[in-house]
Amino acid sequence: MNPAVDMNITSQGIYPKVVNRTWDSFYSHNGKGINLTRVARHFGVESAAIGFFGGFSGRYIVDSLREEGVPVHDIPVEETTRINIFLNDGSSEYKFVGEGARVSPQAQKQLLALLKELPDFDYLTINGSLPPGIEESFYDEILEVCAQRGAQVVLDISSKRMPELLRYRPLLIKPNDEEIREIWGRTLDSMEDVVDTLALLHGQGARNVLLTLGDKGMLFSDGAGIWFCDAPKVKLVSSACAGDSCLAAFLSEWLGEGGLETAMRKGSATGADVAGSNGIGDLSRVTTYMQSLTVKKVR
Repeated sequence: MNPAVDMNITSQGIYPKVVNRTWDSFYSHNGKGINLTRVARHFGVESAAIGFFGGFSGRYIVDSLREEGVPVHDIPVEETTRINIFLNDGSSEYKFVGEGARVSPQAQKQLLALLKELPDFDYLTINGSLPPGIEESFYDEILEVCAQRGAQVVLDISSKRMPELLRYRPLLIKPNDEEIREIWGRTLDSMEDVVDTLALLHGQGARNVLLTLGDKGMLFSDGAGIWFCDAPKVKLVSSACAGDSCLAAFLSEWLGEGGLETAMRKGSATGADVAGSNGIGDLSRVTTYMQSLTVKKVR
């Protein structure tokens, strides 16, 4: 619901009151759901992008997706789609992320009407932040439509209402350790913390949980068992798109015939490959990274 053009740039430090020269500018059509759709299609999953787009940057995203052969259901808004800046100064990454274009009540109704009419509607992933104009209660409206359609839902959002939204029993949620702390007020300092937190999420309604820990790896729980997968060590170029790409790769196997272990290794490898690239990159190192990863059942 909040797409963006991401600009990745590099500088040699950042200093006030002087001209900071940058190089290696790279522009990519993004937004968490868009990233997921692009990577899922790369791995052979039929998927479409749905979102609100406005102005020259919105047109750039829609045109770029269609040039790649990605089906787009674009709902126009009056304001210009945001442009985010990710700056690497040679040692650290700085993220400048806009709030997004305002979405009118009319545009929100268009989205709900679209979801009620879409054919071949098996799964819906809801990803990222809400733009101005959309209240948190809009999640409920979307989830109710999905329940009526019999569509399975995957949630990858940072909403404070996540504990309440779990009553809709989403197929999968993908929090990270930071979101666990901010939304549920829990820290993951030990395996017992992890076990207790996962039990809480399942108790609130989550059927499956993919808990990502950045370069420390990931955990998956189906309520009966917990599995861990490590992460490849890569030189960070930009963390933008990495989590979304990880989820897409995971779903490409988990919803297919690849099995859980393959899904976790593929997700971890893809997230690392993207973190070492500008934008999504070409995903050329995924297979190599997968060979170095191990999945083990920890509970």
